[in-house]
Amino acid sequence: MLIIGEKINSTRKSIDRAVRAKDVEVIREEAQKQLQAGAHMLDVNCGTLDARDEPATMEWLVQTVQEAAGVPLCIDSPNYKALAAGLSVHRGKAMINSISGETERFTNVLPLVKQYGASVVALCMDDRGIPASMEQALEIGTKLVHRLLDAGVPVEDIYFDPLVRSVATNPETVLETLQLMEEMSARFSGLHFVSGLSNVSFGLPERRHLNRAYVVLSMASGLDAVIVDPLDSTLMALVYATETLLNKDRFCMQYIRSYQQGKLKG
Repeated sequence: MLIIGEKINSTRKSIDRAVRAKDVEVIREEAQKQLQAGAHMLDVNCGTLDARDEPATMEWLVQTVQEAAGVPLCIDSPNYKALAAGLSVHRGKAMINSISGETERFTNVLPLVKQYGASVVALCMDDRGIPASMEQALEIGTKLVHRLLDAGVPVEDIYFDPLVRSVATNPETVLETLQLMEEMSARFSGLHFVSGLSNVSFGLPERRHLNRAYVVLSMASGLDAVIVDPLDSTLMALVYATETLLNKDRFCMQYIRSYQQGKLKG
């Protein structure tokens, strides 16, 4: 499971203040805490800034986080100019968050994916918005992945996001999302699947329980990357345990190492 730490995001007030003040120490501490907790990659987002200021700030943020953590980053913005700025200073293979079937976004982001050889989060939506049914999602997702493959993007660089919705308002959303991942996996060998957790539990109390359960269920249906708070030790322990039970942890070595490192105390 690829763990992408979500906490360097300016929608969080403390990060917004740090980004605006160019507070290197706050950003560095946040990056290192996530890395120590088990993150393999860090998401960086400064989208609360004015669109004119975001590209320069993203460049600073990417450099600051990589200097602190030394890992690849998931560069996260709806502003393709901010994506380009971040990619221009990124060291190693980055991930772009995100592309979709929306005409303008696909047109603006695809050249960046190809220019920088980045992996990319592919959102299951098009100009009609988020699909209203599993059948429509399968149609949109299939078309989007085909377009990326036809453009020369390797399948192993595509991280398909099925865009799970809130179970409070869409009771069947998780079951449909699991089915969608299984169908897409059958159609595209080597395709990755990624998800954020905040949507599935929106509007409900004690959201962490739903988020954790969703990860476990999704891993059984093919989820192999997650944008998450790695400081949630219970969720991380469940990830290690689930990988072991799904025979993705040879001889349980990762689970044993996690125990030895004190990471199973959640």
